[in-house]
Amino acid sequence: MKDVTAIAAPASPAIAQALRLPRMALARWLTGWRLAAFLVSLVTLVPLVVVLSSFMYPQSDTWLHLSQHVLPGILLNTLWLSLGVAVGTGLLGVTLAWLTAVCEFPGRRFFAWALMLPLAMPAYVTAFVAIGLLDFTGPLQTLLREWFGTSSWFPRIRSRGGVILVMTLALYPYVYLLARNAFLTQGRRALEAGQSLGLSRRKGFIRIALPMARPWIVGGIMLVLMETLADFGTVAIFNYDTFTTAIYKAWFGLFSLSTASQLASILVLIVFALVAAEQHWRGVRRYHGSGRSQATTYRLKPALGWTVSAALGLFFCAVFVIPLLQLLIWSASVFAEEFDARYPLFIWHSVLLSGIAAALVVMAGLILSYALRLYRDWPTRFFTRLSTLGYAVPGTVLAVGIFIPVAWLDNTLLAWLPVLGGGDGSVLKGTLTVMLLAYVARFLAPGFNAIDSAMQRITRSQEEAARGMGLSGWRLLASVHVPLLRGGLLTAALLVFVDVMKEMPITLMTRPFGWDTLAVRVFEMTSEGQWELAALPAVVLVLVGLVPVVLLTRQSGK
Repeated sequence: MKDVTAIAAPASPAIAQALRLPRMALARWLTGWRLAAFLVSLVTLVPLVVVLSSFMYPQSDTWLHLSQHVLPGILLNTLWLSLGVAVGTGLLGVTLAWLTAVCEFPGRRFFAWALMLPLAMPAYVTAFVAIGLLDFTGPLQTLLREWFGTSSWFPRIRSRGGVILVMTLALYPYVYLLARNAFLTQGRRALEAGQSLGLSRRKGFIRIALPMARPWIVGGIMLVLMETLADFGTVAIFNYDTFTTAIYKAWFGLFSLSTASQLASILVLIVFALVAAEQHWRGVRRYHGSGRSQATTYRLKPALGWTVSAALGLFFCAVFVIPLLQLLIWSASVFAEEFDARYPLFIWHSVLLSGIAAALVVMAGLILSYALRLYRDWPTRFFTRLSTLGYAVPGTVLAVGIFIPVAWLDNTLLAWLPVLGGGDGSVLKGTLTVMLLAYVARFLAPGFNAIDSAMQRITRSQEEAARGMGLSGWRLLASVHVPLLRGGLLTAALLVFVDVMKEMPITLMTRPFGWDTLAVRVFEMTSEGQWELAALPAVVLVLVGLVPVVLLTRQSGK
């Protein structure tokens, strides 16, 4: 024993020194801003880890039931829905983008921004308006029966094709917006070179313009796929079972949070596969504009131009004007009896939750953006990227992933300090905590992107001048960056505010008792088939949804 101690003693200071060096390096590296960025990333990281870890604790009975009775159906439904909406939005968005970006016809400038307006209407609102108008008891089929005696030949709106059609009409602006920007910035020289080689307009579009715009088109379709996988309200209205409705039914129908978590874990893997595919696509290809950044304009012949204008006018009426008018008509018919003391409360809850979530997201986005500006090393970039992944994750998954650790924390706190328990034996469950954390995880990406874009416009020389005056740390951020970021901060707050106003699954699954919002009211009324009563809160949501569309229109017009 004595010999061992004698041998080990001289090595102890060296070992201690060797252990001390990494700790010192970590202490120097882990600054306040990096630590803050890491803590923000936990809001997204924790629910994802919790959901994915459910694979480690499979329940044989649950998985047997899922594999036999649930998974085949929802996998097939999700596959067909994703495929149909991706193809539909791709064809529709690219066609409309090409017409408004490259072709000259009467009303082109009007349609260029008007075709983005359906983005203001949540897909679940479009869904119940479409069912109300096109279902067997709707006005269109009633009119057809009066004219022709039967409407049995009319396609059923409550079908797989119906939900694909509605989601295509609601989500095509994502592809349209990005594809149009691509066509506008491609430059003339490539197309002019193609024409000089004898390519017609159609062949020039297929062989030159379309391949050059591929990254933007794929990006738009990826956004559509994310929205399709995350959608809850539309598929619930159509009674079309997908992963999101299955997760909701597992939690609130079977009262099995573990089953909901396991379903959510499969959905997360699908989403991550899409994100990886998009990153791979962007990583292996490089596309550059050719020539002047001004699109070639093809002036259509008068007859063709007026035909295109009329077709776009009918399309715009079908996807926005008629649904909005129908909502207003329904709202006016029920306003006197429906608008009572509950509605100011619905509106107040929606505005309050949206305002708090917007403030939290703006603070978190500012922390991430400033930390990324100070430190460009890979850990900081990794945590920043991780924080924004929540936008690709469906709200139902985040609700499950945040509720489970909060419930565990509740039980731990109550075990240590029983006095913390409220009347229902909970500390954080049943409060706004779960809902607000899920909002932050879900909508941090749009808030961060708006702030970081504004942050990039601040020059280093402005910072150095402020540092020369003795400003640093929080004082530098508050005195220099925040005033210069006002536009970006306001844009981020507005985008998140509107997104939270329209958000349905997180609010529905995690709201405390008595905290109903406008979106929840829409769900309650549509689940009972009362389209007229659902129209009143839907109109408010549509009008609020016009705010980000106007912002996007102004931005795309610059």
